[in-house]
Amino acid sequence: MNTKLLTTTKKDIAEAGEIIKNGGLVAFPTETVYGLGANALDEKAVKSIYAAKGRPSDNPLIVHIAEKEDIVPLVKEVTPAAKALIDEFFPAPLTIILEKSEIIPDATSGGLDTVAVRMPKNETARALIKASGCPIAAPSANTSGLPSPTKAQHVIDDMSGKIDAIIDGGDCDYGVESTVITLATGVPTILRPGAVTKEMLEAVLGRVEISPAVLSGMAENETAASPGMKYKHYSPKAEIILVEGKKERFEEFVNTKKNAFALCFEGDCVNIPHLTYGSESDDLSQAKELFDALRRLDETGAKKVYARAPHKNGVGMAVYNRIIRAAAFKVIDLNKPFILGLTGQTGAGKGYVGEMLTSLGYNVIDSDSVSRKLTEKGSPVLPVLQTEFGGDIVKNGELDRALLAKRAFSSRERTDALNRILHPAIIERCKAQAKGLSVIDAPQLFEAGLEKDCCRVIAVTAPKETRLKRIIARDGITKEKALLRINAQLPEEYYIKNSDAVLINDGSTDVKKAVEETLEKVL
Repeated sequence: MNTKLLTTTKKDIAEAGEIIKNGGLVAFPTETVYGLGANALDEKAVKSIYAAKGRPSDNPLIVHIAEKEDIVPLVKEVTPAAKALIDEFFPAPLTIILEKSEIIPDATSGGLDTVAVRMPKNETARALIKASGCPIAAPSANTSGLPSPTKAQHVIDDMSGKIDAIIDGGDCDYGVESTVITLATGVPTILRPGAVTKEMLEAVLGRVEISPAVLSGMAENETAASPGMKYKHYSPKAEIILVEGKKERFEEFVNTKKNAFALCFEGDCVNIPHLTYGSESDDLSQAKELFDALRRLDETGAKKVYARAPHKNGVGMAVYNRIIRAAAFKVIDLNKPFILGLTGQTGAGKGYVGEMLTSLGYNVIDSDSVSRKLTEKGSPVLPVLQTEFGGDIVKNGELDRALLAKRAFSSRERTDALNRILHPAIIERCKAQAKGLSVIDAPQLFEAGLEKDCCRVIAVTAPKETRLKRIIARDGITKEKALLRINAQLPEEYYIKNSDAVLINDGSTDVKKAVEETLEKVL
């Protein structure tokens, strides 16, 4: 397809209007980002938007109107709350969700019973809607999943040859998509933050809630009621990791990284290659520059990028929402103790991996050592263990660890009983020892719930026969007893599914190199 490049003249806008009227696709500027428009009432035309973008068809679109009254035929009812928002804000970077009327096709609403409507501030956008003679359905004019376009060149890069025309209207004013608020629920709820903030909406409506999906993603099987909720969005080809923390902590952290880029604020003292996206104190500048910065990262060839997190107030919430989605919710929180979790199957060689981490400067906390100190002579834990596992496990005030192990690891149920007694105290002691770059080495990490206190979890595994031989040689026990210990643990599949990285220590691996590569991967 030959994509026409148009300007904002009346002649070109009239031509673009005819294209949409005839079922074609036109990319056009708004005050937020560039939109990819089609006749919202033409199901075939709307479906071509999904095809051009590579967008999942259950991701609803926003319908753009030119005048306030144009919303009336698109919805079942303009509720009092909707009228209040329209009177106060339209035209604005604000999208309102209401129950749809029968004229809205399923392709436009993503199969939902609701429709999202907004009246853009951008004069070119409204002129195009008037020239087309119909409401225009328009997501952002980019390849699905990539950063949204805030310049005409972004659209040209993504959409040339796929759509009929692109109107070059210069750079977008705000740089992040519109605020989306649903009025189809009991309490008005923000589904996507933007330049119209929660505080501004509450001044009109009173109580307004924020969907949990705004900052933490959608729950499993939850239906996306708004664009930008369900799928990984706004992401460059580079891997983005969001870093929470004050300026000094962020600088200290990223300046130790090799073969990585940083996305930071103006004035941050960053020594590795980096790009900035506005000022720390100016969330509007962050919003305007974010998507362009994300696109420029790919131009630099960046593979891994540590992005400094903005605050979550006002427009900053919109910026945070876009970055955390670009990062696919991968976050390192420097405000918390920087703890790695190290776990794995018995006999897999986890202790050796711990030694490698110690040599790399990490403070490795051995939960087994913590457990031994917790059960030393005179410990108040010993009588509790005797009640559960028999009085004879304590002799002359000392714990017979071999006998306890024999009984505790005889079944999953007995192991769980041991964990219930020891884990709470072990957790507290391990966390108390975590200073700086720390690793908690815990074979029962998941059983204890310690993974919740770790920024990343690394699991060490090995083939069953290899582990069996190691356990027999290490502990001088029979094959049968070794198998009991193996079978009392979680299956390998669990470690793989619930860890950020899995290190296979089968005897043929260069463990030090593997550890360094694993750290580079997860951090």
